[in-house]
Amino acid sequence: MRDESVFDELKEECGVFGILGHPDAVQLTYYGLHALQHRGQESAGIAVTDGTGFRYHRSMGLVNEVFTPDILEGLKGSTAIGHVRYSTTGESLLTNAQPLVFHNAVVGQLALATNGNLVNANRLKEELEEQGAVFHTTSDTEVIAHLIARSDAPSLEEAVKEALNQLTGAYALLILTNDALLVAQDPHGLRPLSMGLLGDAYVFSSETCAFDVVGAEYLRGVQPGELLILDRDGLRSSRFAPPASRAVCSFEYIYFARPDSDIDGINVHTARKSLGRKLYEEAPVEADVVTGVPDSSTSAAIGFAEAAGIPYELGLIKNRYVGRTFIQPSQHLREQGVKMKLSAVRKVVEGKRVVMIDDSIVRGTTSRRIVNMLREAGATEVHVRISSPPVKYSCFYGIDTANRKQLIASNHSPEEIREIIGADSLTFLSPEGLIQAVGRPQENANCGHCLACFDGKYPTEIDEEESLAVEGKR
Repeated sequence: MRDESVFDELKEECGVFGILGHPDAVQLTYYGLHALQHRGQESAGIAVTDGTGFRYHRSMGLVNEVFTPDILEGLKGSTAIGHVRYSTTGESLLTNAQPLVFHNAVVGQLALATNGNLVNANRLKEELEEQGAVFHTTSDTEVIAHLIARSDAPSLEEAVKEALNQLTGAYALLILTNDALLVAQDPHGLRPLSMGLLGDAYVFSSETCAFDVVGAEYLRGVQPGELLILDRDGLRSSRFAPPASRAVCSFEYIYFARPDSDIDGINVHTARKSLGRKLYEEAPVEADVVTGVPDSSTSAAIGFAEAAGIPYELGLIKNRYVGRTFIQPSQHLREQGVKMKLSAVRKVVEGKRVVMIDDSIVRGTTSRRIVNMLREAGATEVHVRISSPPVKYSCFYGIDTANRKQLIASNHSPEEIREIIGADSLTFLSPEGLIQAVGRPQENANCGHCLACFDGKYPTEIDEEESLAVEGKR
């Protein structure tokens, strides 16, 4: 059973990291996964090859818990891929930890690590099982492996292309063999994936912050619909599909990515500050102090404060030493759980009109608790400003949103939400404000954003059966 969090927040599915052609590939992958730990805390894994065979290790837990010095010492090779996971589809089990390792008739051993979610995984799995495939995990990544294994294509490259053309959804994919590393990005570019260079070694990561940690130079983003093949002949770029209308997940800018990462050349911290400034333009308020819900809302709060000319203060403090698991068998203990992880600074907010900036409201339970916490600490007014539009629709691309019926904005107006959370005022950023603030180029009407969780306009087809199946797993 998945651990329940006292925080009512969105959760990313995972992060991937890969490196080819470096004698310290495993150690660098370990550091890279550390940098991506915020993208998944349930499990971690590394697969590595020295050109003659695979070694791999996966386990439940954080990166530093999974990989002890002795385990790292036993993983030898110059090419490696790694993965950190938070499960959205598939249970929180060791069997679902990645990279997944398989045997392929054409190339021998094969390891896969992916970030994202396939919206047609259930249908593909049923078809494969009818053909005799036996699944050992509940992860949709295994579907990709079976599609590759069952291809009649004469080469791994062609088999991968054939498999990818059957997928619908979001994926940033790394495939490791004894001879090659293959890298692919879904046709809409829903999940971020970047390429860097460390000496002569190529490096790939879900976020550029990992390049800074390992000392790699950023080269470019992997393009939508692109397949990169890295082997003894070097690097070559191919296509398995024409690029579709770009639709990078907006929550990478709003919440998921680390502030020191860049997505398509746009720094995340800078984008979040712009979100805060735009939020003030759309919803100014008279107040004495601005504070952000740590840590993802800090940048937006600074931007709001700068635009408003109101002091930014640390009115809320996060306790970083509370464990990931906290069981709340009663409402009283749930309230205590929030106070263990988050506390208000009384001397900052007491007697003050406070603007509380947060990145999103999912069910509303956490927002209500934080508003109450600020009032208990003496705030005379609490004005809530959200640096994203209302989340009204479920995500099918790798974010663990609730069933739509549980999304507060799907069932209540902003004014009703304000009453529920007990704020003096509440405003969400508009979709237009989001697009303008991030500042992506005019690639299409949404400037390359996926706004599906705000407007219900999904960039890929999602049939009713798949929709019901995915929401049933949430």
